[in-house]
This record gives sequence, C-alpha cells and structure tokens, in this order.
Amino acid sequence: MNPILILDYAGIAVFAATGALAASRKQLDIIGFLFFAAFTGVGGGTVRDLILDVPVFWVANPDYLVICVVTAVMVYFTAHLFESRYKLLLWLDAIGLGAYCVFGAWKALGATGSPVVAIVMGVITASFGGILRDQMAGEPSIVLQREIYITAALVGAAAYTGLAYLDIPVMMAAVPAAVLAFAIRGGAMRFGWSIPPYKARPGRRPEDIS
Repeated sequence: MNPILILDYAGIAVFAATGALAASRKQLDIIGFLFFAAFTGVGGGTVRDLILDVPVFWVANPDYLVICVVTAVMVYFTAHLFESRYKLLLWLDAIGLGAYCVFGAWKALGATGSPVVAIVMGVITASFGGILRDQMAGEPSIVLQREIYITAALVGAAAYTGLAYLDIPVMMAAVPAAVLAFAIRGGAMRFGWSIPPYKARPGRRPEDIS
C-alpha cells in the first residue's frame, strides 16, 4: 500500500467521526449516524474526483464506506462519554483537514501535474465534507467562522505541493505539510487566530462622483 494512503484513510475516519458526532448532537438514530458519517467522510473526496474526472474513490474501493460504517457505530455507542461533543468535533475536524488537504493535493498533482489545481483540490477535499455536514445538521458553517479554517488547508496543500516540486519523497513532504495545516487550525481554535475581515466603507454620494 502506498504510504500516503494512510492520510486518506485517516481523513475518511476522522471526518466520518465528525459526521457521527453531529448526528449525536441532533439525537438521531443509528441510520442517521451512518448517513452523516458516510456523507461527511466521502463528501470532499467525491467532489474532488468528479472535478478531476477520475473514478470516484469509494466506488472503486467500497472499503472506504466500511470505514465510515464502523466509525459511525463506534461513535453511536461512545458519544455519550464526551461532555463537549462540539469541541471534540472541531478537533477531529482539524485532524481531518490536515490529512485531507495533503492527500487531495497529492492526488490532484498526480492526475493533472498542475500545482494550482493541486492546491485548489487540496482545499476542496479538506473542507467540502465539513461544509456538507454543517448544512445537513443545521449548524453554523465551520468555514464562515472568523477563526482560520480554509487558510489552514490552503497552507497545508501549498506546502505539500512546494515540497513535491523539490522532489522531496512523498511522505517526507506529506507529514510536515499535514502537521502544519493542523497546527494552524489548532492554533486558530486555541488562540482565536483570524485574518482581518473586510470592513465596509460608506458609499459615496452621487454628487461626489465626477
């Protein structure tokens, strides 16, 4: 097995766990857990593969769905043990973001050879599952929070792509890039890091426009 696939499996598992935790917050039944886990786990990768016009990964290898099912069942029986499920969801999401932004960049780089496409696909792979999860759960979208999120995925995907272009071995490029993305996202949650937002300026009056 290609070692970088470890990041793929890790991303699937932790995003599936965040989907199942969202289901626990909504007090859904086991079918709801399975649906949320699968949709969150494979959502970002599905969009990536459709855009890249390559076989959708979980169709080619249904083991990914098995990972989602097993994760959902585990969370169903253990979610009550965690006092702050939302906090756990956020930290698991950060781990998934780190793993998946790098794996998405790796797969896109191999499919297209374009560093720009690789970085964009890394961001989409890392963020889209969480977007879908929040929309389905009726939660505030994680990407609309002021804390850094998309930027962390962007930096991680760009770091991996840059290292890959320097001919750094795959895992030696992937691991530090994934850790960097996780560290940025984790720091944002811990210390409230954010990028200065746009501030609207008063519009000009028609008579001021020459």
